Amino acid sequence: AVHDAYGRLHGCPTYEVYHAGFMNRDLGDYLQAAAPAGVSFAGRYPADFLCERRAESLAAWHLVGGLDLLQASERTGGEPDDGYPVTLEDWIQRDGLKCLKVKLRGTDAEWDYHRLFRVGEIACGQGVDWLSADFNCTVDGPEYVNGILDRLRNTSPRIYGMILYVEQPFPYDLERHRLDVRSVSARKPLFLDESAHDWRLVRLGRELGWSGVALKTCKTQTGAVLSACWAKAHGMGLMVQDLTNPMLAQIPHALLAAHTGTIMGIETNAMQFYPEASRPEAEVHPGLYRRRQGRIELSSVRGPGFGYRLAEIRRVLPPPAVEFFD
Repeated sequence: AVHDAYGRLHGCPTYEVYHAGFMNRDLGDYLQAAAPAGVSFAGRYPADFLCERRAESLAAWHLVGGLDLLQASERTGGEPDDGYPVTLEDWIQRDGLKCLKVKLRGTDAEWDYHRLFRVGEIACGQGVDWLSADFNCTVDGPEYVNGILDRLRNTSPRIYGMILYVEQPFPYDLERHRLDVRSVSARKPLFLDESAHDWRLVRLGRELGWSGVALKTCKTQTGAVLSACWAKAHGMGLMVQDLTNPMLAQIPHALLAAHTGTIMGIETNAMQFYPEASRPEAEVHPGLYRRRQGRIELSSVRGPGFGYRLAEIRRVLPPPAVEFFD
């Protein structure tokens, strides 16, 4: 809210105030470089690490949950009949998906391997380009992930090649679990997610062998921007992940990806879980709340702050739970 308000105060988009003209402190007051990296943040501002022009269109990553139906043959007859896709194949065909994030268990290597393989087979047959593997912080050591990746490489090189990156297999508390993960990142880019809520932990992750950072606006806009700047200064890749952002939350979520420059688009899944929740916002920003041809569009996001265009959104709010007066 503060970032949006500051942009609105100055009558310009929020991402246009991240430089010396509007900031009285540079990144050197907040960030410290890794010792041997030869990086300095003195005299540098977030704008120095953001895209000169934001992306107006982003590849959209679909979340494949562990219980999601993959094909029509898995239907039991008890699925909802609400007009929305049910199986993964349905979602791919309706939204033209090109990127799939696969949720895994991290405690059952056989299940994880077969899940990746099955989703990969469907992806190959449906024209999907990319996969990512999310082990959700449940893996104890690199050997588990390496074994699955190596097995997939040997049995299905094409599916292995489609895996763009691996997301946070290991416990989120990096300081407590200082695992050397370079053997995993030697196989595939390895991205911090749950651990990346502070740039200091991104620095520790880099020391341990992590190669990228997944940003989330739910960890605060300030934290996301600072982590993005630190990571880019040190050559780490970026992604923007979703904690299921509906309604107005989708807008700063999409803007973060559009301005930071990710390795491939953005994870966006609110339209999977509660698409009707964002109907008023979708009337003003139709490209943000429905994935078309595997992408979301930001052309409607314009104006000061985060470009919400609140006056045009006809959302009826419930009565306030409490009010405060001077």
